[in-house]
Amino acid sequence: MLSYRHAFHAGNHADVLKHLLLSEMLRYLTQKPAPLMVIDTHAGAGRYSLASGEAQKLREYQDGIARIWQAQDAPAAVVEYLAAVRELNPSGELRHYPGSPWLARRYLRPADPLRLFELHGNEARALARTFKGAGHAIRIIGGDGLSMLKSLLPPPGRRALTFIDPSYETRHEYSAVVAALKDALKRFATGTYALWYPQLVRLESRQLPERLKRLSASWLHVRLSVRAPAADGVGMSGSGLIVFNPPWTLADALRQSLPWLTERLAQDERAEWQLETSPAKISDSPSGLSV
Repeated sequence: MLSYRHAFHAGNHADVLKHLLLSEMLRYLTQKPAPLMVIDTHAGAGRYSLASGEAQKLREYQDGIARIWQAQDAPAAVVEYLAAVRELNPSGELRHYPGSPWLARRYLRPADPLRLFELHGNEARALARTFKGAGHAIRIIGGDGLSMLKSLLPPPGRRALTFIDPSYETRHEYSAVVAALKDALKRFATGTYALWYPQLVRLESRQLPERLKRLSASWLHVRLSVRAPAADGVGMSGSGLIVFNPPWTLADALRQSLPWLTERLAQDERAEWQLETSPAKISDSPSGLSV
């Protein structure tokens, strides 16, 4: 589990999807005056250099953020997300990519606590450097965020967004996220929880969305495939997120954004998107380009 380094994948199509949702949720949730706690269970390094050896080895950002970051015709939610990316790249050259902790810090107010978990020692040290001198509202915790999540729930202010973005290196992680969310929803049923997952041929990955949907009466499921699954079953053809207790504006923002995003990130004709909310499906686009 400690071998995963997100720097190799920073800014790829999965990052674009997950961070678009995160930005939209934070924008909405911070409009209310009451403090909001944000919990990131797999925080990573916080921000990434796309010129680093890790990012340049796979160059996955070229089929992700690089395709859209200077777009002039993006829908409103995508514009909001891209503004954050551009803040890190004021020269106009794409050299840095914001991780979920950096995005969270961008939206949070002085009274909003940010709790960042990171198990990987090198990543945790990089995260500490990213937020050096940022103030007491940010706390970096070395350890397994899934198992330690219960220590923060329910939060003192009764408002929280928990972002869960595992590496899924082992089969155990699929069961672990289900167990952690089941426990979290018992402890704090009204919190907002967003879980990312990869689209893989692996059975556990394909079964995960349905297992998660059985946990709560209020959820949103979004999926973005950029290509057909590889014939040899290797690699990630897309990804998705399940959001429990989503902001009521999120579904409409995604309806406007997903067709545009899918068209620009498509790697073949099998690119498609899907959007569902409980209890009934609200949108399913087999082509990925129209509802």
